[in-house]
Amino acid sequence: MAEYAKYLAPIADVVFKKIFGDHPHLLKSFLNSLLPLEEGREIVELTYLPPELIPDIPDFKRTIADVLCTDQDGRKFIVEMQTTWEDKFKPRLVFETSKVVSRQLKIGQDYSLLQPVYGLGLIGQSFDGDQDKWYHHYKLTDTQKSPYQSLDYFHLIFVEIPKVPLATRDIKKLGILWLRFMREVNEETKYVSPDLLAVPEIAEAVKLTEAIAYSPGELRYYESYWGEISVLNTLINGSAARGKAEGKAEGLAEGERKAKEKIALSMLAKSIPLSEIIELTGLDQKELENLESLKNIEVL
Repeated sequence: MAEYAKYLAPIADVVFKKIFGDHPHLLKSFLNSLLPLEEGREIVELTYLPPELIPDIPDFKRTIADVLCTDQDGRKFIVEMQTTWEDKFKPRLVFETSKVVSRQLKIGQDYSLLQPVYGLGLIGQSFDGDQDKWYHHYKLTDTQKSPYQSLDYFHLIFVEIPKVPLATRDIKKLGILWLRFMREVNEETKYVSPDLLAVPEIAEAVKLTEAIAYSPGELRYYESYWGEISVLNTLINGSAARGKAEGKAEGLAEGERKAKEKIALSMLAKSIPLSEIIELTGLDQKELENLESLKNIEVL
């Protein structure tokens, strides 16, 4: 019986960094297929930039991969992989990308030297309610112009990996194959799709996900990472459930309060003594005094 290769999920940090943080030719293929680059202005050569240029934000430890690089034209690219969606991930990527923009120039340099910066956020969970929208491209535009005129200095792209269709015109076919690789390869994989293996760069990336390529320490880190993700998901889901329950309770309390106010308004309109209204509705005198000015409003 043939023995299957054991694969690790490329969306985990230690795997993602081994693929895209150590192999610029794989990152180049990945970015050219996913980013909204003009025809003829694709990335030809990539150089990794020092990690200290990436802002350190302690509150965002669950962003699992930071890759910062520049190309032959001086454009900057920051790539992050987020397995668990949190609303603060958007402002984080805005912050990091804007920092990379501002750090391009030294004191006294001409602003004409400024080059575009692309922030790419790869999301392992869905976060947008529109099931047809999974590729989100934000840029600076003049909303008073029709069609809009854009400034090419700042781009944010968020990709919801779970919602990526098998075929789309939104990005190049190679981009779809790369995202399928990100979604389909994991610990449960027995066979990798021939479509993926037909692309040399993706076939190489698949090889880099094989567990045999990792040290015992890296494998322990991989396991502990997913344990932390499970805990984080539990906390997020628990918080959402509590919020929903609290919202429901608040809604019931608000409805009860409005009903009491409606009764009080009706009694005020009939000049019923405040003491009787307080006893019946449970509202205090200050609340009734606030309603007093509304007693001429028609009560339905």
